[in-house]
Amino acid sequence: QVQLVESGGGLVQAGGSLRLSCAASGRTFSSLAMGWFRQSPGKEREFVATINRSGGSTLYADSVKGRFTISRDNAKNTVHLQMNSLKPEDTAVYYCAAGALPAIVAGAYNYWGQGTQVTVSS
Repeated sequence: QVQLVESGGGLVQAGGSLRLSCAASGRTFSSLAMGWFRQSPGKEREFVATINRSGGSTLYADSVKGRFTISRDNAKNTVHLQMNSLKPEDTAVYYCAAGALPAIVAGAYNYWGQGTQVTVSS
Protein backbone atom coordinates (compact mmCIF):
# COMPACT_ATOMS: atom_id res chain seq x y z
CA GLN A 1 0.00 0.00 0.00
CA VAL A 2 1.00 3.57 -0.68
CA GLN A 3 -0.33 6.61 1.12
CA LEU A 4 -0.24 9.96 -0.64
CA VAL A 5 -0.87 13.32 0.99
CA GLU A 6 -1.06 16.51 -1.05
CA SER A 7 -0.46 20.01 0.24
CA GLY A 8 0.12 23.51 -1.06
CA GLY A 9 -3.22 24.34 -2.61
CA GLY A 10 -4.95 27.65 -2.05
CA LEU A 11 -6.35 30.82 -3.57
CA VAL A 12 -4.19 32.83 -5.94
CA GLN A 13 -4.75 35.60 -8.45
CA ALA A 14 -4.37 35.00 -12.15
CA GLY A 15 -0.73 35.20 -13.15
CA GLY A 16 0.41 33.99 -9.76
CA SER A 17 2.18 30.82 -8.70
CA LEU A 18 1.63 27.89 -6.38
CA ARG A 19 3.73 24.87 -5.53
CA LEU A 20 1.94 21.64 -4.75
CA SER A 21 3.64 18.85 -2.85
CA CYS A 22 2.76 15.20 -2.43
CA ALA A 23 4.33 13.13 0.33
CA ALA A 24 4.39 9.36 -0.15
CA SER A 25 4.75 6.59 2.39
CA GLY A 26 4.31 2.84 2.62
CA ARG A 27 6.49 1.68 -0.26
CA THR A 28 9.84 2.48 -1.82
CA PHE A 29 9.14 5.82 -3.46
CA SER A 30 11.79 5.41 -6.12
CA SER A 31 9.94 2.35 -7.48
CA LEU A 32 6.90 4.46 -8.35
CA ALA A 33 6.06 6.67 -11.28
CA MET A 34 4.11 9.72 -10.14
CA GLY A 35 1.45 11.84 -11.74
CA TRP A 36 -0.72 14.88 -11.14
CA PHE A 37 -4.33 15.07 -12.26
CA ARG A 38 -7.04 17.65 -11.71
CA GLN A 39 -10.80 17.74 -11.64
CA SER A 40 -13.20 20.65 -11.89
CA PRO A 41 -16.90 20.48 -10.94
CA GLY A 42 -18.88 18.72 -13.64
CA LYS A 43 -15.79 17.61 -15.50
CA GLU A 44 -13.84 14.39 -15.69
CA ARG A 45 -10.49 14.04 -14.01
CA GLU A 46 -7.81 15.16 -16.44
CA PHE A 47 -4.11 14.50 -16.76
CA VAL A 48 -1.73 17.31 -15.83
CA ALA A 49 1.81 15.89 -15.61
CA THR A 50 3.75 12.71 -14.96
CA ILE A 51 7.32 11.86 -14.02
CA ASN A 52 9.21 8.56 -14.18
CA ARG A 53 10.90 6.80 -11.29
CA SER A 54 14.26 8.52 -11.59
CA GLY A 55 12.86 11.93 -12.43
CA GLY A 56 14.66 11.98 -15.73
CA SER A 57 11.55 11.93 -17.90
CA THR A 58 8.45 14.08 -17.69
CA LEU A 59 5.31 14.62 -19.74
CA TYR A 60 2.75 17.42 -19.60
CA ALA A 61 -0.73 18.14 -20.81
CA ASP A 62 -0.72 20.72 -23.60
CA SER A 63 -2.80 23.05 -21.45
CA VAL A 64 -0.04 23.38 -18.83
CA LYS A 65 3.11 22.89 -20.89
CA GLY A 66 5.56 25.72 -20.32
CA ARG A 67 3.78 26.86 -17.15
CA PHE A 68 3.88 23.83 -14.85
CA THR A 69 6.89 21.77 -13.78
CA ILE A 70 6.77 18.38 -12.12
CA SER A 71 9.75 17.24 -10.07
CA ARG A 72 10.55 14.65 -7.44
CA ASP A 73 12.92 14.17 -4.54
CA ASN A 74 13.42 10.44 -3.98
CA ALA A 75 15.41 11.09 -0.81
CA LYS A 76 12.41 12.86 0.72
CA ASN A 77 9.68 10.70 -0.86
CA THR A 78 8.08 13.78 -2.34
CA VAL A 79 6.82 14.95 -5.71
CA HIS A 80 6.12 18.58 -6.51
CA LEU A 81 4.12 20.51 -9.06
CA GLN A 82 5.32 24.06 -9.58
CA MET A 83 2.54 26.05 -11.20
CA ASN A 84 3.34 29.44 -12.72
CA SER A 85 1.30 31.92 -14.76
CA LEU A 86 -1.87 30.47 -13.33
CA LYS A 87 -5.15 31.03 -15.14
CA PRO A 88 -8.74 30.87 -13.86
CA GLU A 89 -9.22 27.71 -15.93
CA ASP A 90 -6.57 26.01 -13.79
CA THR A 91 -9.04 26.08 -10.90
CA ALA A 92 -9.63 22.48 -9.79
CA VAL A 93 -8.94 19.89 -7.17
CA TYR A 94 -5.46 18.57 -7.85
CA TYR A 95 -4.68 14.93 -7.15
CA CYS A 96 -1.37 13.15 -6.75
CA ALA A 97 -1.18 9.59 -8.08
CA ALA A 98 1.33 6.72 -8.01
CA GLY A 99 1.74 3.76 -10.30
CA ALA A 100 4.17 1.40 -11.93
CA LEU A 101 4.83 3.47 -15.05
CA PRO A 102 4.31 7.08 -16.15
CA ALA A 103 0.96 7.44 -17.88
CA ILE A 104 -1.56 10.04 -19.00
CA VAL A 105 -4.64 7.96 -18.12
CA ALA A 106 -5.97 7.87 -14.60
CA GLY A 107 -6.65 4.14 -14.76
CA ALA A 108 -2.93 3.41 -14.95
CA TYR A 109 -2.38 4.64 -11.39
CA ASN A 110 -3.00 2.43 -8.39
CA TYR A 111 -2.83 4.96 -5.58
CA TRP A 112 -4.35 8.39 -5.13
CA GLY A 113 -4.20 11.20 -2.63
CA GLN A 114 -7.21 13.00 -1.25
CA GLY A 115 -6.70 16.10 -3.38
CA THR A 116 -5.95 19.75 -2.72
CA GLN A 117 -8.04 22.68 -3.96
CA VAL A 118 -6.47 25.26 -6.24
CA THR A 119 -8.54 28.36 -6.98
CA VAL A 120 -7.34 31.02 -9.40
CA SER A 121 -9.25 34.29 -9.34
CA SER A 122 -9.45 36.59 -12.33
